[in-house]
Amino acid sequence: MNERATIRVLLVDDDPIVRAGLRLMLGGAPDIEVVAEAADGAEVEALVEAHTPDVVLMDIRMPTVDGLAATEALRGRPRPPEVLVLTTFHTDDHVLRALRAGAAGFVLKHTPPQRIVEAIRTVAAGEPVLSPAVTRQLIAQVSDGGHRGRAADARRRLAALADREREVAVAVGRGRSNAEIATELFMSVPTVKTHVSRILAKLALNNRVQIALLVNDAGEA
Repeated sequence: MNERATIRVLLVDDDPIVRAGLRLMLGGAPDIEVVAEAADGAEVEALVEAHTPDVVLMDIRMPTVDGLAATEALRGRPRPPEVLVLTTFHTDDHVLRALRAGAAGFVLKHTPPQRIVEAIRTVAAGEPVLSPAVTRQLIAQVSDGGHRGRAADARRRLAALADREREVAVAVGRGRSNAEIATELFMSVPTVKTHVSRILAKLALNNRVQIALLVNDAGEA
């Protein structure tokens, strides 16, 4: 979670016109600073090391190292930046794979500028940018021959949770906020946050999006 007054952003897109547009757009936000740009995923790790961004705005389709591989590499780092995927179509298989790899959400390239700014602020604050409806749509529309094995693995992993943790995980999978989960399960918001942190640690996940995808895989959403 970003605790600095200014959110540091790394732009990653192979189209220089797109990068220029994003830099111009984000330049109007007083709390956001573009600290570096990359034209390919191969450049990302070195730039993250040099500039310590809070958020990486990541294109998926790039010529040498794509956004999926770059996201996987980043999320394997200690204290990684949040990754917000840039895409043209929300039904792209690569988007779902990036979310499974640990991206905090995605925005479409034709999203209004203010919405992109808000999305950056949201992921910098440690919250996902992905509605449950879109999660279900992605899962439903992506054909994946490994679904049966993934479902069994998801059920096995969820079985490792305590009963209360599992209830919280299922609520996250249904798109509930911490406040909504607290109301539904008759617990305080700090207790919900504690359960979410334990779920992430036990299941070796990075964020709530991955919890939601795992719950959906298990057929419990």
